[in-house]
Amino acid sequence: MKPTLQLYRNAVSGHCHRVELFLSLLGLPFDSIDVDLAAKAHQLPAFLAMNPLGQVPVLRDGDVTLADSNAILVYLEAQYAPGQWLPRDPVGAARVQRWMSLAAGPLAFGPAAARVVQLFKLPTDPKDAIARAEGLLQFMEAELGRTPFLVGERATLADVAHYAYVARAPEGLVSLQPYPAVRAWLARIEALPGFVPMLKLPIGLAA
Repeated sequence: MKPTLQLYRNAVSGHCHRVELFLSLLGLPFDSIDVDLAAKAHQLPAFLAMNPLGQVPVLRDGDVTLADSNAILVYLEAQYAPGQWLPRDPVGAARVQRWMSLAAGPLAFGPAAARVVQLFKLPTDPKDAIARAEGLLQFMEAELGRTPFLVGERATLADVAHYAYVARAPEGLVSLQPYPAVRAWLARIEALPGFVPMLKLPIGLAA
């Protein structure tokens, strides 16, 4: 039976990987449709009809079309695993939302941005992005020194949202060696049933 879920993605995007990872953790079959960003496929009318901002990922689930990776995570959790990855109690929900906000802020403008500079060889000084990445990692290290996952004893959307860009931080010249609790957390994510790794860059591009 053909899956109803279709994921429009780019393989090097951590935003796309967080959705791929969650789909796999949920055991949901889906069609993966690569969007050639270099050829500006994301700016074609057919793609802009799905997401006027011209960004991946985009998820189609039957008649539902959604953009924004964090929004897609919330939808998938509510639709297919309600209460399992996003607490329904006010404090638990707020703690996850805090991390989702961090994923859209310091994570995106820290390790993710530093990685983009190296990946696309941009003529940009990555110093500020690396500093933001290190600040986030220091905060994560302290939090993960108290609990195995970002919001407590089990994985939530907070962990799914952060995994890819933290795991690939060295590709942006951000070392994970000073953060043993973060590295142990990455290993716990990778041990979850259904885990799928993010594409690794060629060794020549990696830090």
